[in-house]
Amino acid sequence: MPGRKTDVLDCQWLQQLHSYGLLSGSFRPEDQICVLRSYIRQRDSLIRSASVHIQRMQKALTQMNLQPIQAVSDITGTTGMAIIRAIVAGEHDPQLLAAKKHHRVKRSQAEIAAALEGDYRKEHLFVLQQELHLYDVYQSQIAECDCQIEKCLSQFNDKIDISQSPLSPPKHIRHKPQGNEPAFDLRTHLYRMSGIDFTRVDGLGVLTIQIILSEVGLDPSRFPTVKHFTSWLGLCPGSRITGGKIKSSQTRPVVNRAANAFRMAAQTAGKSNSALGAFYRRLRSRLGSPKAITATAHKIARIFYKLWTNGEDYTDPGTDYYEQRYREQMVNNLHKKAQAFGFELIPQPSENLVS
Repeated sequence: MPGRKTDVLDCQWLQQLHSYGLLSGSFRPEDQICVLRSYIRQRDSLIRSASVHIQRMQKALTQMNLQPIQAVSDITGTTGMAIIRAIVAGEHDPQLLAAKKHHRVKRSQAEIAAALEGDYRKEHLFVLQQELHLYDVYQSQIAECDCQIEKCLSQFNDKIDISQSPLSPPKHIRHKPQGNEPAFDLRTHLYRMSGIDFTRVDGLGVLTIQIILSEVGLDPSRFPTVKHFTSWLGLCPGSRITGGKIKSSQTRPVVNRAANAFRMAAQTAGKSNSALGAFYRRLRSRLGSPKAITATAHKIARIFYKLWTNGEDYTDPGTDYYEQRYREQMVNNLHKKAQAFGFELIPQPSENLVS
């Protein structure tokens, strides 16, 4: 606080303000959500720790002049882990290692065998063995954490009857969990406890929605308006005004897991053929990727709040609809500018445009 130069004076001043009721309380969701949030944050920590050992396995393979990453896209996939476990078990024949590839791998067996010709040094094999063991330990811990998360989710009350309002089929049908998705049906749990299928919004996956709901809770009334919600996330433009002049409109530096989840959703939506994807690509060409990600995350957060409060179903208008609306907006702005300077815009006939 200004004028309080020591921590003692500062805490005394805060105590005095609190006694007068001039300090607003920090946001904290209900206790049941806090329990779920603790499990999910622990799961994220385990995933980050496991990724460290993946990088060390890649380093050990590189030091042995092995390049399996050139043959398979992910060494933690079915083919990659089968090859690594065979190497640790003592198999060093490139042809026999390449024979362990999955039938869906696009690379041929000869190409994989060429990437597995190297110097299998004893010290690097020892490092690879230890890192593989630690990776397996973290995977088992993540599986135990998923069991606790599933038990916690099953204790939430139903906001919707799935038998009467069944969950619609996913946009992309997958035969196995992708990335770090849990083995249980997380999408059904989220739909049952929230009553809304947030996965209909482009960019919002089940893990992203799980993180957001564990941070903001299930009660939208804690945020009176969408502006309160986006301001708490730190995604809305700032308003630093001095002497009546706007000095900066950058977003506030807020550390918020839900805001990071919305940013990840914005990056995913930017690759999709949707209205959000077209919005992201237009801003990226004009402002760059960082600002486009923040603006798209802000837009997704506003859509999330609308669904959260109204319980409506989201329908993507599509890229063509967005481009048409953007074109109409640009034409209206040109008409206003022309009228301001005393001119009038006359649309050109379509046949002249074609010629």
